[in-house]
Amino acid sequence: MEKSTTPHIMVLPFPAEGHIKPMFNLSKLLSHKGHCRISFINTHHNHDRLLRFTDLASFHAQFPHFHFASITDGIPVDLPPNEFEFLISPTSRSQVANDFRQLLSSFVEKPRRWGLPSCIVADGLMSTVSMNVAKEFGVPVIAFRTYSATATWVSIHLSKIIQEGLMNLQDPEDLDKVLASIPGLENLLRECDLPPILKLKPGSLFHDFYIKETLAMTQASGLIVNTFDQLEAPIITKLNTIFPKVYTIGPLHSLIKTQITNNSSSTLHLRQEDRRCITWLDHQKAKSVLYVSFGTLVKLSHAQILEFWQGLVNSLKPFLWVIRRELINNGEGNLGHNVPMELELGTQDRGLMVDWAPQEKVLAHPAVGGFLTHCGWNSTLECITEGVPMLCWPLIAEQNTNSRCVTAQWGIGLDMNGTCDRLIVEKMVKNVMENQISFTNSANDIAQKARDSVKESGSSFHNIENLIKDFGSLIL
Repeated sequence: MEKSTTPHIMVLPFPAEGHIKPMFNLSKLLSHKGHCRISFINTHHNHDRLLRFTDLASFHAQFPHFHFASITDGIPVDLPPNEFEFLISPTSRSQVANDFRQLLSSFVEKPRRWGLPSCIVADGLMSTVSMNVAKEFGVPVIAFRTYSATATWVSIHLSKIIQEGLMNLQDPEDLDKVLASIPGLENLLRECDLPPILKLKPGSLFHDFYIKETLAMTQASGLIVNTFDQLEAPIITKLNTIFPKVYTIGPLHSLIKTQITNNSSSTLHLRQEDRRCITWLDHQKAKSVLYVSFGTLVKLSHAQILEFWQGLVNSLKPFLWVIRRELINNGEGNLGHNVPMELELGTQDRGLMVDWAPQEKVLAHPAVGGFLTHCGWNSTLECITEGVPMLCWPLIAEQNTNSRCVTAQWGIGLDMNGTCDRLIVEKMVKNVMENQISFTNSANDIAQKARDSVKESGSSFHNIENLIKDFGSLIL
């Protein structure tokens, strides 16, 4: 068989929406701009959701060399899908690795349609799954860490110093103490800005998963980061000491708009968006609305929901709140069904609540003047691009680190310090919405740098071209 002149890239995201979205955007860019053959590998559960909410006919008409595949998530059928604790268990991960090996083997044994795999682009949290299998078949792996460069550097460095016993995170004396043990971040991060998972005892499921995946990721042939050079230049330089090549190609959601003119018809949907919120925003005054969303994974108690809601209403500011059904912790009875309706009835005069929103369009809308956010990296980067001030309420994963950068390093938001008391919510909402001018210069400056990075002369534009060129050199 003749060797293909087209790279075949296998893309393996971690099965969480915040990880799937940027990897999907990257895959579309590689398919469109780099003419790569793409095999995008979801779990069966997420693949089924994709089939339900995405117009695949239109998608494949635009991307004929894009192949969707699925493998197990390793979770027993009688348990909820995509529950993090089960996803990362050794038993589940072993099944995922086995399924992935079989898929890769099928491409190697029968390459007629898609060609031999040239490279695997694996989520940083799928490193142990991908790395061993890739070595067996002699396929290089490039890691895509869907965090910021800063959060990625924190995870790599903490993994090493915890393993070497240089830091004890289980019994901190002062959570506000500034850390001196992470090079390049000595005057920025405090212990309370570290990922909560690292404060668990060594040997725990979550702790060991995080450490193992991070260390395995450093074995990759390169690292892709959804950021841009002018935002995190010093830390990107640090990452270059770990990886042979670092490709900063963000903001990806913005870069893809410069490359694919009809991107809206090829958007991945894992949820149904409620677009009436755009019509509602059209009737609001400029910069008057606070957008509220805590992403796809965060869960709040009944009490927390009510405190946020009461603070928002008492602020007298219009608000648009994404309150997905699973946001409410169902461990407190059947509140998950009753609370959203209760809140919606009490919100009608002040704001709008929706199950899910087209977030990029919302943040770009002229009526939006602030964003109450969990500081997930996708949300943070989308907000940065639009120059919208943030009110930060981080809770899980690397969100604390992102929040610290937003507030203390970039000066484009306020930190709520983990509190959701209605009086504090009211006060801080008023603060961020009534004092937008105090964030304007910094926010506009960074937003302009984000836009510049994806122009033809920009760093991210050049880096995606370098990545495609390097993929071309890997054809087997």
